[in-house]
Amino acid sequence: MSHTIYIEDVILGHPRTKKIASHYPQATRISCDRYSEVFNPKAQNFRLQKQQPSLILAKKHQGFVLPAPAGYGIGSPHNYYFSHMLNCVYDCRYCFLQGMYQSANYVVFINYEDFLQEIRNISARHGHEPVHFFSGYDGDSLALEPVTGFADYFLTHVGNIPNAWLELRSKSTQIRSLLKRNPIPRCIVAFSLSPESIAEKQEHKAPPLQRRLQAIEKLQAQGWKIGLRFDPLLYEDNYPSHYRQLFEQVFAIINPDQLHSVSLGVFRLPDTYFKKLHRLYPEDRLFAAPVQTKNGLTAYHESIEQDMMQFCSEQILSYISADKFFPCKA
Repeated sequence: MSHTIYIEDVILGHPRTKKIASHYPQATRISCDRYSEVFNPKAQNFRLQKQQPSLILAKKHQGFVLPAPAGYGIGSPHNYYFSHMLNCVYDCRYCFLQGMYQSANYVVFINYEDFLQEIRNISARHGHEPVHFFSGYDGDSLALEPVTGFADYFLTHVGNIPNAWLELRSKSTQIRSLLKRNPIPRCIVAFSLSPESIAEKQEHKAPPLQRRLQAIEKLQAQGWKIGLRFDPLLYEDNYPSHYRQLFEQVFAIINPDQLHSVSLGVFRLPDTYFKKLHRLYPEDRLFAAPVQTKNGLTAYHESIEQDMMQFCSEQILSYISADKFFPCKA
């Protein structure tokens, strides 16, 4: 629970602001001119803030929808991402957000209508060609759904845009709002999954693997399109055993014939982000792995990347057809 809520002056009276703030009746409310006053200052203690982060409600003014990074996609030639939220309620040690942001506080942009209008504009520019919009790049798509109503709003409206596809990427089991409605044909609910032994050490505060699989099972039974995201692959000496077990657990529960897509990607971060994470967690074995820096990116040695991608690709393709598999090319 957030004990402090910062609210931009311009949205103090917005109905969505009032609704979100009502979930925290005991929280101290502080008005501010711009969210950046709270979120961007240097010399903030990320680890200390992460123990009790504040919630910041703000209005976004530009950059509502952006082109997705190269290699980020599941088959469409047109890929974009958008972020109604900055930062994540979970505390995954490998997350690039901890290297990107000074603050561990959460920012929620409440002007959903402006995001939606940009999605409509971009979809119209591409005529009848399918366009994929990815949510969950700068924060989990579903973790705060009972508070923000984000997915419920966008599913209602994006579902009416004939060539727009929406991916909700999440580690969350907050799926009640999805189960209350009929599946949206062009929506993919995509779950990020890691081996149980790795998730326990690296994905702090996130639901355990088994609960995520139970959520996927419920959604799949109701007819929702499901995506599996094995990204990033994390190296350990005995990674083949861990990932083999993961795939066995997943496909013992999930019907591969009803999957929309499976993606796979290796661990890599901008060098400055990696150094910041290493300073935050100097004792964590994740950052003692054999890495190298090339062209400003820190990643595992090329031989390790290739071995992990090849092993995991072969394992996955023993369960699904190749047309559903999208290994990251970046």
